[in-house]
Formats: sequence, C-alpha cells, structure tokens
Amino acid sequence: MKLNPIQKTLRSALVLTAVSISFTVFAQNIAIVNGKAVPKSRAEALTQQLIRSGRPVTPEVEDQIKEEVIAREIFMQEAQKIGLDASSDFKEQMELARQTIMIRELFMQFQKKNPVTDAEIKSEYDKFVAANGGKEYHARHILVEKEDQAKAVVASLKKGAKFEDIAKKQSKDPGSGSKGGDLDWATPGNFVKEFSDAMVALKKGQTTEQPVKTQFGFHIIRLDDVREASIPKFEEVKPQIAQQLQQMKMTNYQQDLRTKAKVE
Repeated sequence: MKLNPIQKTLRSALVLTAVSISFTVFAQNIAIVNGKAVPKSRAEALTQQLIRSGRPVTPEVEDQIKEEVIAREIFMQEAQKIGLDASSDFKEQMELARQTIMIRELFMQFQKKNPVTDAEIKSEYDKFVAANGGKEYHARHILVEKEDQAKAVVASLKKGAKFEDIAKKQSKDPGSGSKGGDLDWATPGNFVKEFSDAMVALKKGQTTEQPVKTQFGFHIIRLDDVREASIPKFEEVKPQIAQQLQQMKMTNYQQDLRTKAKVE
C-alpha cells in the first residue's frame, strides 16, 4: 500500500518516538536480564559503598560493578524461580539485613549531625598534655605479698644482691618480674599514689630503704633514670583524638537510646 505524505510523516514520528523510548529505558537501566530491567541505581549504590570505604572507582572498577549487578540479578531470578524467597529462613535473614542497614544509616546520620569539632579535639589534647607532661621516670620494682618479705629483700640488696635477679625470682608482678622488675618509662600518673610518691622522691640510681605499701602488696623501688616527657605535637595525634572522640560520642548516643527505651 502506497502511503501518502501525511502517513509517512506520522510513521516516521512513531519510529522516532519508539527509538527515543528505547534509549530512555537503556539510560535508566544497566541491562535487561531475561526481560527484566536492572536499574542503574543498584550499580550506583554499590559505587557509593566503595567510595565510603575509601576505594577509588576507576573505569575498570565501574565495569566490575556492572558485571556484579548483572550476575546478582541472574542469581536472584534463579533463587526466586525455585521459591527460596518464600521460605521462613529467608524472611528472617531479610529482616536481619533490613535492621543492619537501617542501624548503619542511623549511626551515619548521627555522625553527620554531630561531628567532632577542632575545639573539642584541642581540649582533649590539652588534657592529655596536662596529664602526661613534666618528667618521665624509668623505674624497677620488686613486689611481694608481706612486709617481712619486703624487708628481707631490702636486706639482701644492701648485702650486694642484684636487684634484677631478685625481681625475676621473687616479684609477684608477672609483667615486670620476668624483666628484672623493669617498668619502662612512665609518668607518675601511671602509678598508684603511694608508689608514685615514693618513686619521685628517689634520686637517680637510688632504691627505697623501706618497703612501700599499696593495694597490690609491698614494693621495693629503684629509680634508674629521669627525663623530660616527650609529648607528640597536636597535628601528629589530631586524627587519633578525633576518632576516639567520635567513638565516645557514638557510644554515649547508643547508651542514651538504650537508657530511654522501655524494655519489659
């Protein structure tokens, strides 16, 4: 049948419309699998997960994401075909997955709305400097259970016994005993008050002449050396402090929700 000019124009318009619709469908979808459209939003969601984890999304990675999305759709269709999505086990796992995603999003929203400020980081750093500034002490100690044992140790040291040997044999502190009583470098704030007071009163190379009683037992302390405390610069520890503060905020937020919840 011969078409008149008007019919030809209408048919061309219909063909162009169909082509336009086809391009639109493909623009919105990453593929068509067994007649079912696979939306690009799935690939975009996977891409965002990679970006959040810090991985660069190169053209090669984009191709891998596309293949992954298509493979998932193929496997999903097969699973649905054999009825796996109707099982109670599947539904329970889906509910757990839904909870996991929602909780993750909840915490991400909280972090966005409650960022750690530079002022908070600086304040925490100043507290750290105040607590760890001043002098560091390199001491050794021998810890025993009873006072008469401690006095016997002092007597042995005065007679020339080696401090490190006695510590290895008699000290009940498992951490330092095997190392000859070595406590490494530390500030006084790392020890209980009775211990730190006795330690800072010693001169370099001096040993306590009387046992020092603490909640742990009786100590004989020797001061090996003293130096000015080495404090890291603010910029060096800023990322770690920020991470710790963010974790503290998150922990407090979670605890607050648990406290407010009515659990019967």
